[in-house]
Amino acid sequence: MCGIVGYTGPKEAYPVIIKGLKRLEYRGYDSAGIALLDGSLKVYKKKGRVSDLEDEVVGKDLHGHTGIGHTRWATHGEPSDANAHPHRSSTGKLAMIHNGIIENYAQLKKDLINKGYQFKSDTDTEVLLNFIEEIKENNHCGLEEAVRVALKRVTGAYVILLIDAEEPDTIIAARKGSPLVIGIGKGEHFLGSDASPMLEYTKEVVYVNDYELAIVRPDELILKNLGNEKITPYVQKLDIELAAIEKSGYDHFMLKEIFEQPQTIFDCLRGRLDTLGGTITMSGIQQYADQIMKANRIVMIACGTSWHAGLVAEYIFEELCRINVEVEYASEFRYRNPVIQPGDVIIAISQSGETADTLVAIENAKAKGAIILGVVNVVGSSIARASHGGAYTHAGPEIGVASTKAFTAQLAVLTMIALKIAHDKGTIDQDRYMRLLAELAEVPSKVEKVLKTKDKIRDLAEKYKDARDFLYLGRGFNFPVALEGALKLKEISYIHAEGYPAAEMKHGPIALVDENLPVVVVATKDTYHHKVVSNIQEIKARKGKVIALITEGDTATAALCDDVIIVPEADEILAPMISVVPLQLLAYYTGVAKGYDVDKPRNLAKSVTVE
Repeated sequence: MCGIVGYTGPKEAYPVIIKGLKRLEYRGYDSAGIALLDGSLKVYKKKGRVSDLEDEVVGKDLHGHTGIGHTRWATHGEPSDANAHPHRSSTGKLAMIHNGIIENYAQLKKDLINKGYQFKSDTDTEVLLNFIEEIKENNHCGLEEAVRVALKRVTGAYVILLIDAEEPDTIIAARKGSPLVIGIGKGEHFLGSDASPMLEYTKEVVYVNDYELAIVRPDELILKNLGNEKITPYVQKLDIELAAIEKSGYDHFMLKEIFEQPQTIFDCLRGRLDTLGGTITMSGIQQYADQIMKANRIVMIACGTSWHAGLVAEYIFEELCRINVEVEYASEFRYRNPVIQPGDVIIAISQSGETADTLVAIENAKAKGAIILGVVNVVGSSIARASHGGAYTHAGPEIGVASTKAFTAQLAVLTMIALKIAHDKGTIDQDRYMRLLAELAEVPSKVEKVLKTKDKIRDLAEKYKDARDFLYLGRGFNFPVALEGALKLKEISYIHAEGYPAAEMKHGPIALVDENLPVVVVATKDTYHHKVVSNIQEIKARKGKVIALITEGDTATAALCDDVIIVPEADEILAPMISVVPLQLLAYYTGVAKGYDVDKPRNLAKSVTVE
């Protein structure tokens, strides 16, 4: 989950790397550091944000045309100057940065200590670095060969970048289980955890695969496997614009991304949804449509917010397609011994396309003969490449750590897949199918309408920001929305919040209800509405404070509640894409009211590429 950056070429490396680290800070912000080669090896690092590193290096020698940089999300060793990356090797000749976890570091460290090595940090990274140096010194080989030998004995996940004072203008990189992108410029190369550090310099990139090693020089890129066989790099063209990773006048990326949702949902539908012709065109799904229709079950695998999208999709697929659906936490699925039959369909949902647990889970299912479909945002990501087919969400870069626009884009894609399969399978009548297509096309404008209530939601956040706990309730298609609303509030405001099916309130959570507990109820007009109204009455009978999401015109429900947020009417299948938006805003404004950095919530990072 750490952010890594590298550069080699004619430019001064420091400005390129420090700007890249700022763009990757969403991946971790416990500490930051940089190493530069300019005849000698210089390493500067500091606990805290990238801005703290900038303050630390004022007046220091920052010259060098080759360098590597790192912004950390701590795994081994607490955040500190000593544990910050880059690490120097024992001789001081090598510097390395690392994203991942080395699982057998303890045994490696013990062996190195027995050989006289001393360690300045608590990290697994310093262990791997000295292990590489020990191989290099004992075998009298170059850094490339030492890295190759070392990685054959390493267990775990990694992306590593190394520089050697004895090999100027060269960066050695390797990857297993964590993302690495190499940007190709004119007489220069860029490296990063994603493409954002290199967008203003080049649009041509290579996505490095697992078990590949890269030797990167200003005018040369060599890819090899761990067997020392050369691989021809596959160069791809980026279609991301620089403006997409900037705040564009918003106070925070999270707010910008919430307000981008009318456009991102529209972009997701564009070119796929034809309301006049009554068609949905998704080439990455069409080629597997027959297998999906014949499947005995669909298993959706995801983590966090993407898991909530899968829960909504479970309701939609079972309602429309009449196929059994299971939704699994990838972190649990990968370690169970699940029953997977050839022909089962696995849908992997991930914003980054790099979520470690999800990636391993689909690889295991793929080995058992399952059909893997990916629903991801990042083009060229590991999950996209590992899947047989699928669909991109086209939401654009999501920088805010708390996912917002990715969730609604995932729902839009999953809804289109369900509608397409239901229509092809004949499990939905034509009138309902055409009506849902028309209503789906209206979702962006309805989200736009919800966003106009931001001032009302900001006032509610100010009113309830000092609450110790929140309870979120929903039923049916909106139950996962309650889960997502609670997750957003926890992530951004650090207020304890729980999401529950409204009917389950009587099975425990009602014991928490008193005059100090705000209860957010998703009470839009749907099949379950009268039941949810009964739940509201039960809360009010116990003096709880009810904040309800209601459908415009529903004055009867409004009269029962302390506060209401009004959303446009929508079919219950499509309602989650709309009803989640005010809950995103409530979390955002609550976090801001409490004075927190909502783009960088404590202990969290954007892309979970380690266990």
